[in-house]
Amino acid sequence: MIAVTSFAGRTVAVFGLGGSGLASAQALRAGGARVMVGDDKTGNLAAAAEAGFEVVDLRQMVWDGFAALVLAPGVPLTHPVPHWSVLKAREAGVEVIGDVELFCRERKRQAPEAPFVAITGTNGKSTTTALIAHLTTVAGYDTQLGGNIGTPILSLEPPQMGRIHVIEMSSYQIDLTPSLDPSVAILLNVTPDHLDRHGSMEHYAAVKERLVAAVQPSGTAIIGVDDSWCRNIADRLERNGRKVVRVSVRHPLASGIYVEHGVILRSGGGTREEIACVGTGSLRGLHNAQNAACAAAAAQALGIGPAVLRQGMVSFPGLAHRMEQVGSRGNVLFVNDSKGTNADAAAHALSSFTDIFWIAGGKAKSGGIESLRHLFPRIRKAYLIGEAAPDFAVTLGEEAVAHEISTTLEVALAQAAADAAASGLAEAVVLLSPACASFDQFRNFEVRGARFRELVQALPEN
Repeated sequence: MIAVTSFAGRTVAVFGLGGSGLASAQALRAGGARVMVGDDKTGNLAAAAEAGFEVVDLRQMVWDGFAALVLAPGVPLTHPVPHWSVLKAREAGVEVIGDVELFCRERKRQAPEAPFVAITGTNGKSTTTALIAHLTTVAGYDTQLGGNIGTPILSLEPPQMGRIHVIEMSSYQIDLTPSLDPSVAILLNVTPDHLDRHGSMEHYAAVKERLVAAVQPSGTAIIGVDDSWCRNIADRLERNGRKVVRVSVRHPLASGIYVEHGVILRSGGGTREEIACVGTGSLRGLHNAQNAACAAAAAQALGIGPAVLRQGMVSFPGLAHRMEQVGSRGNVLFVNDSKGTNADAAAHALSSFTDIFWIAGGKAKSGGIESLRHLFPRIRKAYLIGEAAPDFAVTLGEEAVAHEISTTLEVALAQAAADAAASGLAEAVVLLSPACASFDQFRNFEVRGARFRELVQALPEN
């Protein structure tokens, strides 16, 4: 745990007592602050009380006595309307910050030059973050992995020289981190997302830009430039004197890092060098090529040499539920992409394979699978589950894609495995990439993916 000493002897309000909120309260208390906690959920309040925290009704408190409000990232800061706790803080002139801000202040006090890699983007954050952590671990560094990817940042070990913090950041977290100052900052891409929380694409993109704009003067900003939002951001940062490494998976770059025929290349000064290969194992697909290229740029910025970089790329196991290869039986590969909870995410998986026996469905998102029509030729047969099955069947039927309404994951997996095994294809792929939320049949996408993995592992060996 990182003890936060910057509020020692002062009183801090913490609202939102999920994982990061409770970790913030613990870190503040360990650093000598008086912590008063609140939440709209009675279960979270009970857990905080059991942990010995001072649970109060923050609506009734006099806010002038608080040095700060530490807000959980899931609590609305600006849109659709600020949470009542935010309004209370603003009325009293109390700053509103998040857990990464507490980390940044402690790093500045204790080890301002300690390596800190921050990653954001609409898509690919978690894979890129995990890959960078893997590369630095292979290189022998003491690597601390956390943030939006799972482990709250304040539950990690404290910053110090020789220790690298590799932190995934959502737009919500960036919004709550005014002192953000990573030594390496990565912006993968910007596409429409979370507009209910940011109000407009312009505001959403501006929040994302803050992460790379905040890189330390001697640091490196790495920006994927395959969308117009990020290209403009890269141009602005360069005009402001920042060191920018551009990354593309669609076009060669005169200066930067790009991917061509499965090879990551670095160009500049009229020369180019091969960095590593991608496109196999856990790094299939154009989206993972971007993730890998940005991770390679970060590794080079941290001084990791080419041999270690190539070794790390090959040995990266991938993330659970994201293009996760969970088994094979004869000619059939089974891939768990349960994180593919909308059509855009499922498109990445579908575009990574041919000869697909596709398991899809669940609680449908707006637009269904209409945007996937161009990928239907890759699908040998679809097995549809959950609430979305009838509507998906209509869409597939219009394109004459073979399909069955399997209803449940158990039935779908059995049918897909049998059909794929009998297909005679050199590599048939049974792909769970639902293009749907899980909530009609599973608590979350992790539970859905774990069940798929369990079912695959129970299949008889050929």
